[in-house]
Formats: sequence, C-alpha cells, structure tokens
Amino acid sequence: MVTLLGCSADNFQTTSAEHLRDLLAQTSTYATDTSTSPTDYTGDISTQPTGYDKDSDSESYDGYLGYVPEDSYGDLTEAEKRGLQTWYYWTGFNEEFFRGIAKQSHGEIDFLSLVDARPDSELVPGDQPHLPRNQRFKTIGVVNDPSCKTATEPDEYGLWLDQCDKDPHSAGVMGVRKFPNPNFDSEKWDLVSYYQPGEKRAQIEPPYRIGISCGVCHIAFNPLKHPADPENPKWENLASALGNQYIKEGGLFGGSVPDADFRKQVLESQPRGTSDTSRIATDHINNPNAINAIFNLADRPRYDEVMNDGSIEPVPHILKDGADSVGVALASLRVYVNIGMCSDQWLRRHDAVSGLTPQSPFDINEARRDCKGWQETEKRMADAEKFLATIGPMHLEDAPGGKAYLTKDESVLKRGKIIFAETCATCHSSKQPPADILADPEQAQQWYRESVLSSDFRDHNFLSNDKRYPVTLIGTNAARALATNALKGHVWEQFSSKTYKELPSPGTLELENPYNPDKPIELEIPAGGTGYYRVPSLISIWSSAPFLHNNMLGKYTGDPSVKGRMEAFNDAIEKQLWPEKREGIIKRTDRETYLQQGKLVATVPKGATINLLANLDPRNTPRILQRKLNSDIGSRVLEKLVDFVPDDVIAPVLLKANQVPDFIEDHGHYFGTELPDEDKLALIEFLKTL
Repeated sequence: MVTLLGCSADNFQTTSAEHLRDLLAQTSTYATDTSTSPTDYTGDISTQPTGYDKDSDSESYDGYLGYVPEDSYGDLTEAEKRGLQTWYYWTGFNEEFFRGIAKQSHGEIDFLSLVDARPDSELVPGDQPHLPRNQRFKTIGVVNDPSCKTATEPDEYGLWLDQCDKDPHSAGVMGVRKFPNPNFDSEKWDLVSYYQPGEKRAQIEPPYRIGISCGVCHIAFNPLKHPADPENPKWENLASALGNQYIKEGGLFGGSVPDADFRKQVLESQPRGTSDTSRIATDHINNPNAINAIFNLADRPRYDEVMNDGSIEPVPHILKDGADSVGVALASLRVYVNIGMCSDQWLRRHDAVSGLTPQSPFDINEARRDCKGWQETEKRMADAEKFLATIGPMHLEDAPGGKAYLTKDESVLKRGKIIFAETCATCHSSKQPPADILADPEQAQQWYRESVLSSDFRDHNFLSNDKRYPVTLIGTNAARALATNALKGHVWEQFSSKTYKELPSPGTLELENPYNPDKPIELEIPAGGTGYYRVPSLISIWSSAPFLHNNMLGKYTGDPSVKGRMEAFNDAIEKQLWPEKREGIIKRTDRETYLQQGKLVATVPKGATINLLANLDPRNTPRILQRKLNSDIGSRVLEKLVDFVPDDVIAPVLLKANQVPDFIEDHGHYFGTELPDEDKLALIEFLKTL
C-alpha cells in the first residue's frame, strides 16, 4: 500500500505527482472496466412506452407521460400542460443508458436498487440495506411521488417497488421512471444473484429499466405549501422548478460504492442541492453547483451572441458559467444528452467512465438525423419552454407564518431598498437604466434608487442582469468557472456560442496555499470561455439557502418548512455580509480510504484534501508509468519508492499539476461586506421580500 498526501497537520507518507495523476482515473464516479460499454445494451427503444393511451386513464390523453391530478395544472394551456409532463416525466430514452452504466459499474450505480424498498427482513444474502419509502427524503433528499404508496409485499419478481396504480411508469420518486426491460428473460432471472456484489450481478438483466427526467433534480417542495411530512407529500406540496436544495446526488450515483473507496468521499462531500454537471462527461474537476431555480423566465435578459454558424441570436446565459448560451430549447436538449439521451452517439465522443481519452464535440446535426431520442425530445422543447415561462416568484409574505419574519418598520425597509439600489441593483436587477443614464454614475445611482423604491420593482424582474463576470472579480471558489466541457474541441462545444468560446482571459487568480500560507498560488486562467460566472437571480432568495454557486455558504437544515428555510437563510446571509463568520471550509476525507489504479493500491489518509486529488487530470500521466502500474513488478517497485518522497518536494508539484488548486469552498462575493451593521440589517429585511 502507498499513502497519498493530504493537507492537514498530520504527518502522512507521500507519493509522486506522476502516479497520483494516474490514480485519479479511479476518482471517476464509475468503475473503469472497459470490457463492455453501455452502447452494447441497446434494445429497441421503439418498444419503450412513451405515454398513456387516451382511453386508459380519464385524466390523461395523447402526449401525456404520467399521472398528474387535473387540479395541479391550474390554468395552464394544453401546450403548457404537455410542457409540464415533459419536465416531470420525459427521459429521452436514457433508461437504456443507465442500464448500461449499471452493467459497466457492476451495480455500483443502479437506480433499480435505489427504488427497491425491501425491508431489512427481506434482504437477500450479501445484499446491502435498501431505502424504505419513509426514509428517502431524509437520506438522499428525493421527493416521493404523491400518487404512490409503500409496497406491502414483493412483486412477481421479488422486488419491493412502490405501488403506483395511477402511473405504471412511476418508480415511486418524482422524475424516476420505470420501463419494461426488452432484454429481460424470466427464465434467467435470479434475485439473489442480482444483488450479489461483483461481475455476475452486472450480467443479470432485471425486469425493468430505470430512467430519470429533469424532475428528479428540479421538483422540490413548495415553500408556500410545505408538506407536514416530507416523506409523504401531497401534490399541492410540490414546486415544479425551484431546484431541489435537499437532494443528495452522491446518494443517487454512489449508494453502493464501498465506504472505504476514495470515490465515496468525493460523492459524500458533495453539498446537498447540487449537481456536478461535468461528472459525465468528466473534465476531472470536482465542481458540484446549486441546481437552478427557474422563475420569471419570460423576463430573463437576453444578449446578442454569435452562434456557431455565424448568426446572431438574443439568448440568456443559463449554466453557472454562462456556457449554455445557445437559447433555452437547445440548452435544455444538452441536459437530456448529458443524462443519457443519444448515448450511442455521445459515448463515442469521450470516455464517460474514466475520461482517459480526449473529448470530441457531440454533433447536433448527427443527433437530429439519427437519434430518435433527440427527435422526440426536440419536438417537446417548445411546450416545455412555455411551461417554464409560467413559473413565478414565491414571496415570504404569502407563506404560512411568513409575515412574522418581515419587518413592520417601513423606515428600515426603505433604507434596505436604498442600500440594495446603491450596492446590489447594478447586477441583481433586470430593470436597467438606458445607456445614456448608465454612462453618468450620479444619474445611474438616482435611477436605481427610484427603480427599487417603486411599487412595481419586483414585477417582471428577473433580479439579475444575467451577465458574465470574471471570477477574478467575484472571488468565489473557481472550480465551476473553470469547467471545460463547453470549450472548443470539447464534448459540448456545439452547445456554447462562438462568443463564449472567444471570451478573453479574466486574468490571474491568487489563491491560498494550504501548505505554505506565505506563498499564495497564482493560477493564470486561459482565454477561450473559462473563468466567468453569470449573475444568479435573487428571486425568492429567502427560500433557497445555503448560498453561493456551490451551496457552501450557510448551514444545511434539511427542513423544508418556513421556519427551517428562514433558519438557513439567516445563517447564510449573516455569513454573506459578515465574512468573518465564515468557516473557511476545505473538503477533507473523514476516514482512511483507498484508490486503486491498475495493480497499484494507494492509501488516502483521513484528513486528506479531497480536491487535491479530484482536480488532477489522469490524462497527463506518462504512458510508461501507466504500463508500470498495470504490471505486478512495476506496481510493487512504485509502492516501495513513493514513500520516500518528502512533503516539501511533492506538495508544490501536486499544486502545480492541479487544475483548480482553490480548496476553500465558502470564500468570495464580498460586495456589501463593508457596509455599517445597521445598513446590512436593513438590506437583509429587504432581501426577505424578494
């Protein structure tokens, strides 16, 4: 065994930068067995159910995919209802992809196991405990389907799946869908073998394939109608696109990864309510980011950007770094591709499992021509966009007991509005002064004051100008801003504008050095798109703490009630405006774990800095070293040698090789922190009303 370096006070054995980079191949979410590929398990997607028959359910008709009570639609048009159905239930046939990933990972990533709620008394030999329905929210933060009930007995295949009589495709969780597996052979089905760890499990075809829709991450609890019991919500308790700030994505993708595996530490350290959108395709940067809330989409600012074909289109900046700058419909299609649609095509564009081969761009024209998932999904995007445009703010004053959290002192509220106008509105308002007024600082300041003090300031306000700003100015953790998947030559190149790919370098970041505080790390950001964050909306900010793009500012309460949300908001906003209250969080391993690459097994000690390893690119490993790692003699020699490399030699090498040596998670965005306390408190009172 060899030991990997950590950023802590303990004295650990060290290893070389060269094989550390190679070891990082194992920090991918998935195992690296390349003997099979998800594309080997195709099946006929034309046999997959795509909707209900009009005559089979009185509350559904052609184009509908799942059960939603009629009164939950409100006053939506028929097109908007179809859009809601797409948002809630459409998988784009990614159930085929996830079945392949279950095989390739030998069951480590298996959504069927996730929704099999068998009680402990019914566990088969060798199986790990499963999640009962009444523990899903607490454990992994998913939202149970209100139309389903706990299974009281196994089905004909021995699986304990929720009883969902009104929706046969529901797997019991909103956004998780169940379909017949065309490769299932009842004669070969063996439940005990299916739940045994190892390669044998991967070859047993289960009776169902499980796919996911946008809803699994975006459907959340309604802040204005929170559930009495989060494990048993009603339809009225659901919010379509708030972004589920309680979801634990690591629990979705790595529940079966052994606790002693370093990859489990990467997944467990991921904050609630975040998604690492570059986990597939991996860019070897650990950068989970908050799931977007969607409000006032029709009022979102648009900017003229040059598209890849040379045309100019007015588009919003959607991803945290503004990379999805090609319009709402195409950006949404990228999400579906990212979660498995057209997998037979995009898996040829990169190595999804370990990322050891260079990426090449996903071809939109090829997908439009050859991929049924793309063709069927593209048809749905217009209706989906219409539905999303109907979603408006959720104000604290309308929440049960919400008015008790708002000030009754009008002078304090007015002062808060003025502070917002003078300090925040330049970025956090879509209502902006004309260019001639903006050119004069005094006139612009007066314009902002009048705008914020007006009675209709909140109306049709996106509360963001949606512009990109350099991370060197914003100062928050740089990992997400440095994501590379949308750059020229990379997998999502065609989903970012030419304007994005021609952005200038934002300069050089000066970062804290965890090994030598007296010698800060200087990270020069290249031109070509990386290094920017777009301004987030502040709509309903009271309901969505923790803050920052990575949900790392403020405590996680796990309580969707108004009281729980306000507890989280108060803690986060204090740390936002009084940075001395921040904790300087660095993600560290909470136990000794191991990494395995080839024949080499390395020990990662308790207290090691997770992103010291998770942000290294294994493609930089010399080929000769890769060959040695995969030989018995070579790995044994390396194990003997690496323990002699001292910390003061290896640390600078590792930090230099690290793609994002920015380890503190809760720093940055210090705007307004120099205000007097009285002004900060007044500003907080106004922010509660947004």
